Amino acid sequence: MVFDLTRIEELLDLLGSPQRAYPAIHLTGTNGKTSTARMIDSLLRAFGLHTGRYTSPHLETVRERISLDGEPVSEERFVATYQEIAPLAELVDQRAAEPLTYFDMTTALAFAAFADAPVDVAVVEVGLGGVDDATNVLSAGVSVITPIGLDHTEWLGDRIEDIALAKSGIIHKGTTVVSAAQDEEAARPILERCAEVGATIAREGSEFGVLRRAVAVGGQVLSLQGLGGVYDEVFIPLHGAHQAQNAAVALAAVEAFLGAGARRQLDVEAVREGFAAASSPGRLERVRSAPTILLDGAHNPHGMTATVAALQEEFAFSRLVAVLGVLLDKDAASLLELLEPVVDMIVVSRNSSPRAMPAEELAGIAEEIFGPDRVEVAAELPDAIEAAVRLAETDVQGELAGVGVLITGSMVTVADARKLLKR
Repeated sequence: MVFDLTRIEELLDLLGSPQRAYPAIHLTGTNGKTSTARMIDSLLRAFGLHTGRYTSPHLETVRERISLDGEPVSEERFVATYQEIAPLAELVDQRAAEPLTYFDMTTALAFAAFADAPVDVAVVEVGLGGVDDATNVLSAGVSVITPIGLDHTEWLGDRIEDIALAKSGIIHKGTTVVSAAQDEEAARPILERCAEVGATIAREGSEFGVLRRAVAVGGQVLSLQGLGGVYDEVFIPLHGAHQAQNAAVALAAVEAFLGAGARRQLDVEAVREGFAAASSPGRLERVRSAPTILLDGAHNPHGMTATVAALQEEFAFSRLVAVLGVLLDKDAASLLELLEPVVDMIVVSRNSSPRAMPAEELAGIAEEIFGPDRVEVAAELPDAIEAAVRLAETDVQGELAGVGVLITGSMVTVADARKLLKR
């Protein structure tokens, strides 16, 4: 990772600054960015706008990172856009001390594809941090900050204040900021940045928020306080209080973008339509039944806390077995401590990332928390999933309705499992 905007700026200049061809909504935060971006995208399309969405990482194909009107860019368009950019990227690499990164290239591909489409609005998620992220060439009119917690500390700092300061870098002069509820340590740098550049801020819990939520079949029904009024009977096909929070943030962002406020409310039916069509693969995603297999990309304590809360509130498993695969730079012990009260057994494995924690190393941490009798080790993920299903079905009489397997710990783990289970 190279945190320097010089190269991406030079490449985009050579391309004619495609990122200036459309307005944008720019998202940062520690957790919930992709889910919120997908909800924003769905809402904007419900209002008849053509959208481009840039998120990361991907689960099955790099084309998922670059979506047009809710669908991954086609192979033909992806290749054509790459062939247009590649010679210019080579020119930039020849001039620069460091070559363009993978993320620089996918960012340039996204911005060029959006301009060529063309789109009415781009919904863009940062890759890491904010101030020095390749996407921060946008100077977007609406900036969204989802909840901030400790993650990527080796690059962003080991204090919430440092991380919030880096993420607040996507706030520019005249920006409207939509912020999820934040701890005081995170809120202070965001407010100071707003004051510094003259940005307007709308905060969850003050200007907008979740009024009520109720568990429903396949998701939940919400009553949301938006910037323009109350939106009742809003169904989202996603689980957990954290997704309700993401929905409130997404709604406020779309209201800010479309100019809704105290004197103007968005069409409630369009809002309901947009939320009902939203999806977030790899976030408590059910991919099998009997036993139920859920995929969830929680990879830090903040995210796992939300996942565990959703499991306890919205699922009634009589027996739940987890499969865990994490990256070396993650706080595996905290993830395991959060999982321990809600799962009966855990199978530790490793995913396909070269940065994956070895299964035996992860097992040593797991055994200290779960005890040796509740931990199994499988070096390969297919074997881990098979073992988890076997363990979940152990001592179960008759129906498997209350039996579940949770595969979690990393989006790479989820992506690997999804390839195996979605065939």
